[in-house]
Amino acid sequence: MTTWGLSATILAPAEEILRFVAYHLEAGAHRIYIYLDAENPQAHAALKAHPKCRVTTCDAAWWARKKHGRPQKHQVRQTMNATHAYRRKTEVDWLIHMDVDEFLVSDQDIATHLSSFPPDTPVARTRPMEALSGTTQAFKGFVPGGPDRDRIVRDIYPTYGPYLKGGFLSHVAGKVFVRTGRDDVQVKIHNAFQSGEELKGIDMPQDQIALAHCHAKTWEAWLESYRYRLTKGSYRAELGPNRPRDKGGLSMHELFAMIEEDGGETALRAFFDEVSADSPALRARLGAHGMLRMANLDTDGPLSTHFPSVSR
Repeated sequence: MTTWGLSATILAPAEEILRFVAYHLEAGAHRIYIYLDAENPQAHAALKAHPKCRVTTCDAAWWARKKHGRPQKHQVRQTMNATHAYRRKTEVDWLIHMDVDEFLVSDQDIATHLSSFPPDTPVARTRPMEALSGTTQAFKGFVPGGPDRDRIVRDIYPTYGPYLKGGFLSHVAGKVFVRTGRDDVQVKIHNAFQSGEELKGIDMPQDQIALAHCHAKTWEAWLESYRYRLTKGSYRAELGPNRPRDKGGLSMHELFAMIEEDGGETALRAFFDEVSADSPALRARLGAHGMLRMANLDTDGPLSTHFPSVSR
């Protein structure tokens, strides 16, 4: 029987962590490796007591055992921990690294998808769909590359679409399931390498399995995370533009600088409403192009099943 698991490096409230874990246990994960980016006694105790979970608190002692100590960038900490999870004693056939705001949505048992791949398939990529803010049921679909992508994105997001890759606020790369048992593998955030060479595999069809990404749960939550993302996260200055500069491309960092210069927080809100807010108008535009995805990310039921003391 094919088994799969996931790893995640997380800094979040205990209940949010446990909802994420419980959801994926219910989805069929055989093993979940959680690396707590800061001490979280409640989450640690609950995870340690669950037979399918392995939990590590990444405290000073943990990083002191690493060659260069604790990396300043959380992306590097994620990569190191994801690689550690992959290289530990093998307990699953496939392992995927995810974030706490990402949820796998599948039309059938995830293991069934994974078991259908040829035995020499090293990685299988699941593409994202991005939640409309204010809901965990409506999502914008990934607009695949091709001659119609620019037109579709402009139709759905008329003002800011040209600056966004596929109309997404966050990544379009998705995450990869990596087949375990290989030597010298390094797992990064969106891909994996063996002996320095990127592992190539297959893209899993989004109508069969998708990575539901709750990047902007509400306007207030997005604004609260905005400054951090602008300096250290997914909108940071070092990341390149989403399209070539000679075609008018701007990085997300540059785009937000331009928006704020033009109109401050009011202009930011207008941007957010066009590309992310769960509105009838955006649902209609997405639906007209077959890009409205619906899913029910129920975490209440799984939480009560796997961590009943927390769900009370």
